[in-house]
Amino acid sequence: MTAKHAIEVKGLVKTYEKLTAIDGISFDVNNKEVFSFLGPNGAGKTTTVEILECLRDPTAGEAYVLGYDVRKHDGQEAIKKKIGVLPQDFNALDWLTVFENIEYFRKIYGSRADSMYLLKLVGMDERANQRYKTLSGGMKQRLGIAISLVNDPEIIFLDEPTAGLDPQARRDTWELIRKLRDEGKTTFLTTHYMEEAQALSDTVMLIVEGKIVARGSPDQLIDEYGGKKSIVVRNASSGIDNHNLITLFDGMRAKAAQNGDVIIPFTDNSDLARVISILEKENAKMAEIELRSPNLEDVFLSLTGKRITSEGSVG
Repeated sequence: MTAKHAIEVKGLVKTYEKLTAIDGISFDVNNKEVFSFLGPNGAGKTTTVEILECLRDPTAGEAYVLGYDVRKHDGQEAIKKKIGVLPQDFNALDWLTVFENIEYFRKIYGSRADSMYLLKLVGMDERANQRYKTLSGGMKQRLGIAISLVNDPEIIFLDEPTAGLDPQARRDTWELIRKLRDEGKTTFLTTHYMEEAQALSDTVMLIVEGKIVARGSPDQLIDEYGGKKSIVVRNASSGIDNHNLITLFDGMRAKAAQNGDVIIPFTDNSDLARVISILEKENAKMAEIELRSPNLEDVFLSLTGKRITSEGSVG
């Protein structure tokens, strides 16, 4: 069976008694792309993924993975053989080594995959004899991704793969996801990290309270909803006495940020020149100036009026 898209979803609904976790969403995922499902905790990301992985049944609607219907038994069996999964809070067997863990899962799948090749692919070959319990969080996630590849899947589902990782481990995982795309894998990524979705995705879909808010490439979303560039002035008050900073930039539509920065809309270089001239006149030698481009965080704020915190809640 062939499919035009790796995944096709039409009017998908999932309810639990009085709770509607997914509210009639429709979307498709192209082959060999990184598709990011971006939204806060409780938005319906994991529920959607679990339906696509054939772990939950939909209440209504349709979903096809590689052309197979997730509602049919034979479709579910075919899908499970062709996908790889890294669930939230992945864990393996503490007292087995890295190599023993991947061998354990390889044998469960009846796979002939080369375990050392997979470990090398994720940069874990030199840790093959290290026990799982001694690994860092980032290394455990790498092993989890290697295990998700034992059946040579066509689609890989990564559910919040960098949640709780330190910045370096997060970026190392990003490089691994890029490598998977280079290997020709379709990657379905769920995340609440705006920077992550912007850095990795071919397509981003924003979801809030079970409903799709917007969809497009990061650049498309930013162009349409992110707003314009802005000039950010920091530490200006350290060199200025008895001035209201907003008044100082009179006529430039300046606004104050919560952290004390001053944000000024940028139209062209003359705006930047004027800001510099004012700061020099006021002898604000410690002031810092940044020309800031909009990002996916601005997109989310524009569409919802809210921000997603680093923990994944809406603030």
